[in-house]
Amino acid sequence: MNKPTAIVTGVSRGLGKALAEGLTDAGWTVIGDGRTLTARQRGHVPGDVTDSWHRGLLVETALETGRLDLLVNNAGILGPSPQPFLADYPEAELRRVFEVNVVAPLALTQLALPALRDHGGAVVNISSDAATGAYPGWGGYGAAKAAVEQLSNVLAAEEPKLRVWWVDPGDLRTQMHQEAFPGEDIGDRPLPESVVPALLDLLATRPASGRIKL
Repeated sequence: MNKPTAIVTGVSRGLGKALAEGLTDAGWTVIGDGRTLTARQRGHVPGDVTDSWHRGLLVETALETGRLDLLVNNAGILGPSPQPFLADYPEAELRRVFEVNVVAPLALTQLALPALRDHGGAVVNISSDAATGAYPGWGGYGAAKAAVEQLSNVLAAEEPKLRVWWVDPGDLRTQMHQEAFPGEDIGDRPLPESVVPALLDLLATRPASGRIKL
């Protein structure tokens, strides 16, 4: 039997990189992407998930393995750093935050759904506590993640044969989190690798679709 196959977006750093490595070590075939990848390697495809041709290539590459079991929509952007209050949030930046964090993941999910249905697969959408909390300065990113959570909620209702989880991994020591706190020491936050075992356990136990706080 073919090994299970996953698409993981945003594998060039942070949680995406850690999860791709963890899945690979657990016996999965991982097709990843990233804007800063310079060449195709280990099944990863350089590119921007907001580009329709790139999304198509990701799914096509995954299907070359003969199956698709998992889509992890991890790629995202914070927006301006330092983050502005909503009164000063640039409209163009807000559109970009929603394009990367909301529109692109849904578009990729749409392409992947037929293959995921064939194997009773799963969709993992990476979220944040900013989706549910009122944190000054987090309005743009938080609103985008709130949209991701509601899209996930509806998708779960529409696709009862799949598992759809919207996952809040908590504050991690990543470049994006550092951008949210420029000039501050975030060394007390756990590394992304610390939550990979919980994500792998999620895939193994397959609880009902819903919001997961790691």
